[in-house]
Amino acid sequence: MNIFKKAYCRAYQICMRAILPILPYREPKILKDYAELVKILKDNNKKSVLLVTDKGVRGLGLTKGLEESLSGAGLDLCVFDETVANPTTANVEQALEIFLKNQCDCLVAFGGGSVMDCAKAVGARAVQPKKSLQQMKGILKVRKKIPLLVAVPTTAGTGSETTLAAVITDSETRHKYAINDFPLIPSFALLDANLTTGLPKRITSTTGMDALTHAVEAYIGRSTTKSTRADALLATKLIFENLEAAFEDGANHVARAKMLHAAYLAGLAFTKSYVGYVHAIAHSLGGKYNVAHGYANAVILPYVLKKYGKKIHKKLWKMGVFAGLFDKSTPIDVGAKLFIEKIANMNKNMEIGNTIAEINEKDIPNLAKTAEKEANPLYPVPVLFTEKQLEEIFYSVKRGF
Repeated sequence: MNIFKKAYCRAYQICMRAILPILPYREPKILKDYAELVKILKDNNKKSVLLVTDKGVRGLGLTKGLEESLSGAGLDLCVFDETVANPTTANVEQALEIFLKNQCDCLVAFGGGSVMDCAKAVGARAVQPKKSLQQMKGILKVRKKIPLLVAVPTTAGTGSETTLAAVITDSETRHKYAINDFPLIPSFALLDANLTTGLPKRITSTTGMDALTHAVEAYIGRSTTKSTRADALLATKLIFENLEAAFEDGANHVARAKMLHAAYLAGLAFTKSYVGYVHAIAHSLGGKYNVAHGYANAVILPYVLKKYGKKIHKKLWKMGVFAGLFDKSTPIDVGAKLFIEKIANMNKNMEIGNTIAEINEKDIPNLAKTAEKEANPLYPVPVLFTEKQLEEIFYSVKRGF
């Protein structure tokens, strides 16, 4: 990267870090059950709810209890269950039409990260009817308070219940982008491990690795705070200790509850400290090939950590010590290598693998260009990469170690 672009990127990131303490971040209030959720809506004089979910979640009967609680409390209930993985602009417009037609005044997002992204985008469009989602991409483009939003995660991974981001894919171009603004942070999050116990093993593993990616990228970046470092460290420890147990035994309630807490903590960490090139690369693959985000993050993470090199070794060593992977007597470079190997081994043990077959090598230059444009200058990465360096990572992810 030439010296002028590098200076611009770092200056931008320094400015963002400087204003971090005065930005209106907030943590969603945690709810414990449906009765508490209904009471919140009633106390806020809400009358008509749009429940945003997907057919998989609803087909498993997971939303039944909530639907009965909302209807039983006299609230008008509309359901949009057409959310797709990597929700599209068309998807959002479908949900928005239902929201407006039924004069809904609040949103409940019940599902994984895609569902929450869709619900956030519906809220943004509802308060900014003259702005397209494309016009709101980037930072601080929503600017208006969205309808009250309650997030009910059914996966322990995305952390979307804590974040100010909604990631949307353009239906026409397949370009994937993020809308980032403080009104998109859900007001409340209902964390119920029982909702995650029936998840397929593949969803458990990839969403759990998504949470790990959030924690690691938040911690190794250049825009951390004392609180984000603490949240990222604890999230990492909880994931290393519980993800494989949750993967092996879907009914392991203790492991599931700890993973849900870890995903929440990782979400708090990265919503303030941002992510890095792992996410930029994963977003480009999700947009182009509809590769599941958690799966992409899981595979890409070891490659990017290796590419950063010695610059991040001390931070990886600190994370490894905190997580109990090794003790302080372990040399820093050795510890960093063990940390990356731990991630690769988890991917292997949970049958995630170390390559993404969907990548077409002819697409790599454009994929790298898309990832570079997303990441620079926004993400405070420990090492700045050029398009060429990102291309090298794409080739590695395609071909394997």
